[in-house]
Amino acid sequence: MAKTLYVGNLPWKTKAEDLDEAFSRYGEVLGSRIITDRETGRSRGFGFVEVKDEDAEGMIAALNGTDFEGRVITVNEARARE
Repeated sequence: MAKTLYVGNLPWKTKAEDLDEAFSRYGEVLGSRIITDRETGRSRGFGFVEVKDEDAEGMIAALNGTDFEGRVITVNEARARE
């Protein structure tokens, strides 16, 4: 199974590949995406990383509250939209 992690407070220039690289140091990354504004195409400053279940907690512990390209990021388990 896989878990999806929410990653917030990302720099505008961050690409999905940057998330892959940062998170792959702590476990297997299955996929990642940056959320963009529909009209402008600019990053909205957050994204999601899909990881293996067994790696999720370690990644959250290792990366939540750390500096990523000059900004302190938030990493936690993604919740379904309501």
